[in-house]
Amino acid sequence: MRHIFFAQFRRVRFAVLTALLYLALPMLFAVQGVSQTKPTKPMSTVEQRLLSLGVTLPVPSKPLAAYIPAVQTGNLVFTSGQLPLVDGQLIQGGKGKVGMIVGKEEAKAAARVCAINALAAIRQLIGDLDKIERVVKLTVFVASESGFTEQPFVGNGASDFFNDVFGENGRHARSAVGVAELPLGASVEVEVVVSLKP
Repeated sequence: MRHIFFAQFRRVRFAVLTALLYLALPMLFAVQGVSQTKPTKPMSTVEQRLLSLGVTLPVPSKPLAAYIPAVQTGNLVFTSGQLPLVDGQLIQGGKGKVGMIVGKEEAKAAARVCAINALAAIRQLIGDLDKIERVVKLTVFVASESGFTEQPFVGNGASDFFNDVFGENGRHARSAVGVAELPLGASVEVEVVVSLKP
């Protein structure tokens, strides 16, 4: 009788242990999977600065014609002219002539968006924005009504952005030029040159 009892006890114990092991294995594998997950790449210093400024770089817009958004030669990166586009559309104040349809403050804000798009084009080319040594030159084109002469004020929208992001290394040479028309009827267009670290 005792032998029968112990035999049944062993069978029950075996069944219980098997069931527990069956339930525990998926959890064990899940924990192992979490522990084996590769850590995410740390955010670059420039990306952290952008985040603190509330700026998210967009995916660069497709070129309007036969050119590419940015090109590197030696340690210099040149962007094509960037328009004040968000999600493929010109922003408020990003279309029309400044001094007539568009006010100078609106145009300054549009220039900032152009600068953001230029930095996005640079990132697409070089990957890590911490590779940038300094901002070298900006060229700001302002679609200007006859008699409007505050192109430098408008250009500050782009210049201030780069100064905020890169600090002393964001200070740059610049031209701010009044023009009759810009692509898509944009109010502002910005080109950027940056140098890369050795």
